[in-house]
Amino acid sequence: MITVNKLIAQGRGLAPVLLKRAATIELDWDTRQKSRFEATDSQGRRLGIFLPRGSVVRGGDVLVAEDGSLLRVIAAPQKVLVVRACAEHGSPFDLLRAAYHLGNRHVALELQPEHLKLEPDHVLAEMLRAMHLIVGEEASAFEPEAGAYAEGGHGHAHAAGHAHEHSHDHDAHAPAAPARGKPIGVAVKPADKPHVHGPGCKH
Repeated sequence: MITVNKLIAQGRGLAPVLLKRAATIELDWDTRQKSRFEATDSQGRRLGIFLPRGSVVRGGDVLVAEDGSLLRVIAAPQKVLVVRACAEHGSPFDLLRAAYHLGNRHVALELQPEHLKLEPDHVLAEMLRAMHLIVGEEASAFEPEAGAYAEGGHGHAHAAGHAHEHSHDHDAHAPAAPARGKPIGVAVKPADKPHVHGPGCKH
């Protein structure tokens, strides 16, 4: 068994030709959250992965074996729920509401511009359908958000060679605090319109 104890996030700094020649290793999300696990690479080699505790392996990351060989990580397809807004009766804002409620439940969630992904859960699926969202199941790679305080400050996984850091000065753009004694305006949500589903809504 070959020991692996180093991870290079998204293969940063490695020449493309080295990444192209590297063996690959397919791992699902459950495995990629672990810092200790065994696996087999595309060359049939048995690997013992020992990473610092708390490490999370992402698709596109590169593992370095004790013999110096490189292993390019591929996020293995797995069953996920794919949540989309109803094009006929809903709006993209419905996805924002769904992400908020799922976040309150600490659900691992992949955010995309037009859909959300989460691991299969029939209770959550029914909740989302009750919010007039379309919920389907498919097999695809799963890369949930890492959290605002993860390394680099971004939850989304970057493609190889795409690395950036931001220095945000939020205080410079923050609105001035209201004067003491003055009421703060509260937005009132208008009454919801009746939600009528057509035959193509697929709820």
